[in-house]
Amino acid sequence: MAGEPVIGVTLGDPNGIGPEIAVAAAIAPAGPRLLLIGDAAPVERYARGATVRRVDAGALPQAVPGTIDLVAVDALADGDFAPGHCNAASGRAMIAYTEQALTLCRSGRIDAIAGCPHNETAVHAAGIAFSGYPSLIARLAGLREDEVFLMLVGGGLRIVHATLHERLADALARLDAALIQRAGRAARGALRQLGIAHPRIGLFGINPHAGEDGLFGDDDARITFPAARMLRAEGIDVAGPLGADLMLMERGCDAFIAAYHDQGHIPIKLLAGRASTALTIGTGFVFASVGHGSAPDIAGRGVADAEPLRRTLALLAGMATHRPLAGVQA
Repeated sequence: MAGEPVIGVTLGDPNGIGPEIAVAAAIAPAGPRLLLIGDAAPVERYARGATVRRVDAGALPQAVPGTIDLVAVDALADGDFAPGHCNAASGRAMIAYTEQALTLCRSGRIDAIAGCPHNETAVHAAGIAFSGYPSLIARLAGLREDEVFLMLVGGGLRIVHATLHERLADALARLDAALIQRAGRAARGALRQLGIAHPRIGLFGINPHAGEDGLFGDDDARITFPAARMLRAEGIDVAGPLGADLMLMERGCDAFIAAYHDQGHIPIKLLAGRASTALTIGTGFVFASVGHGSAPDIAGRGVADAEPLRRTLALLAGMATHRPLAGVQA
């Protein structure tokens, strides 16, 4: 799209804090052009006197201060909107909002998508297999789930997760050199979209000290060391593998690849708290969510903090306006 980027903001789980922080971002005096995507009832509940204008994303009208633009998705039946209550209806609604956003992005009507927090329990209550936004986006976009990854950004770090929401034993059983290689390619593409022409990527070992030459198992000899060699053969600048603790001390890395969920989440959550951004990479879409949950315990109380969402929107705006660098292939 030409001109100012338009970011679609899905409400996430409508019975969590997603609608509240989406509205707060939409009525902020500054920031990118936003288009909320979801049911009208939650948006109107939190509108704080602002006008809610239902729009057709194909003919987006001029922005008006104090007006919230909404692409209405009628996913909730009467009585299903119940802040603080985790239920199957809100889980199904979150999926419907995301589907609509991808349709708009695929058609070029919006440039990027910010997904407000989901609730995995609600989605599973609806009978839908779900392990977070990356796998959902992959399925909705018709991509293989093992080609789509999470890049968590915060506290001065960017960490890509080769595996994510699964039992540790299952994650390690699934991990192989080819999966890490795909994570490395996705990381390079995302970093270039962030404006880093020649990114350097640090690779965490699986075991302490990246196996210590077999002293702590052969997993790294079989998986991370071959993956690093394959990525270098593709022209990707890779440091490591090293033990995760030592790798994080390396200067000059633009991102890191973690083998499993906690290896990547803990350092960023320690440094950034809830103020992190969760980018879904490897899809061709510009999609991110906030690095915190739907907080049903405070939903509807007017105390949710929209600052992490605003940070995420600023990051997405930069990615949406980035132009491919001359002579550089993703």
